[in-house]
Amino acid sequence: MTDEAVGPTPTEAFGAWIANTPDDWPADALHSAKREFIDVIGVTIPGAVDKATLGVLATVKDWGAGPCTVVGQSATLATPWAALVNGTAGHALDFDDNFDPPKAHATTVLAPAILALGEQENASGRACLDAYICGLQIMGRVGQGVNPLHRNRGWHATATVGAIGAAAACARLLKLDAERAAYAVSLSTSMAAGFMSQFGTMAKPVHAGLAAKSGIVAASMAKAGITAGLGTLDGRTGMNGLMAGPDYEQQRDALTHFDHGQNLRFETEYVGKPLLILEHAFRVKRFPTCGATHRSMDALLMLKEGYGFNADVVEKIVVHLPKVHLNNLMHHEPQDPMQAKFSLQYALAVILHSGACTLSDFTPEAVKRPEVRALFDRVVTDPIDKLEGEVTTTVDVHLTSGTVLHESLDMPLGSKAAPFTDEQYWDKFDSCVGGLMTSPQVAPLKDALNRIGDMENIGHMMKPLRTPFAEAAS
Repeated sequence: MTDEAVGPTPTEAFGAWIANTPDDWPADALHSAKREFIDVIGVTIPGAVDKATLGVLATVKDWGAGPCTVVGQSATLATPWAALVNGTAGHALDFDDNFDPPKAHATTVLAPAILALGEQENASGRACLDAYICGLQIMGRVGQGVNPLHRNRGWHATATVGAIGAAAACARLLKLDAERAAYAVSLSTSMAAGFMSQFGTMAKPVHAGLAAKSGIVAASMAKAGITAGLGTLDGRTGMNGLMAGPDYEQQRDALTHFDHGQNLRFETEYVGKPLLILEHAFRVKRFPTCGATHRSMDALLMLKEGYGFNADVVEKIVVHLPKVHLNNLMHHEPQDPMQAKFSLQYALAVILHSGACTLSDFTPEAVKRPEVRALFDRVVTDPIDKLEGEVTTTVDVHLTSGTVLHESLDMPLGSKAAPFTDEQYWDKFDSCVGGLMTSPQVAPLKDALNRIGDMENIGHMMKPLRTPFAEAAS
């Protein structure tokens, strides 16, 4: 270690945990990890034909061939570039999972990094699940140490905290010792960047790809002997002071509610307890929109299905929701599909209009539908200045008859409060891949995903994804 380190630091504690914690995970944790691979592969397949993904591929395709699969392409790329493209594809539709401790899209960062590096290293499926659980734990612990300030002040945690989680996962997959794993974590902080001001643009999904790529680069550099400082998380100029804010200590000491364990403190004594994959689970999306819309969308859909009203009899929809949700939802009059994913007005108008919200609602033509846009002004927001976990989202539907209908939700469907079944995961997967891959092409992929924990070489699972369905769009 360098002379800079004085006593145990979060970087050292995380490095030691990555290197030394046993891989005897509970069956429920392994099953949960497998389901998130199913989910992210499902959303990555349609994301592979998105313009942002194809633009990233066009950028890197001549920078080096390698052993790693690019989803929807027959050509393969060098490890970091494959992770960059696939991470972008996984996040392109904003249909991938959320993980609460870091307030980040976790799997679309971790899985592309792990799968690309796994192909390079001929890793087993079990080793990839192990790396995923480890990377997720460190992503969560770092997120808890800098949130809620980090996220609420405009940093895109998928990009920032995601890079660190990916580095931890890759360090685990490479079997780095405690010293080099700590360096991997430290090096990744030098690559952690991304602002919420990019929401609604192509840059937003690119953040996930960049974080996945950074995790590979950081861990590989550490393996090669590159050293780094140990105060990059909590030192005088560490991540907490720079990316949570110079007032983080005062804000930390004033906290009375710890949303998702976010307490502005880095846990160094019990890094692996509780195991966050089980303690918090995921928010798996049933709508391809920003997760900040989902409690409102679920509530409105429940009312619509329960009372059978249509748009003609709705005077207004008043949404009482945490103010922090509106930080994400800045596009009140979305002009394209990317902006529409970050618009509460569009999300609720689509639900009110059709009683559903699917990938087909995010085309240039769908976003411009006059019958949907005419409903935007009926959506009224009442922001509540409290953390998400302190307040429910309540939707009041005011009918022209004078009747007011109410529905409240603490958590969206697909979260730990109302988790998806295995069948619902596969239903979502099938809905995503339909029209892009044929049943004979999908069958070996689904079989491999089901057997991922027993697979001797993860490359066998990746081969079906080389079906060149995205090449015509390239």
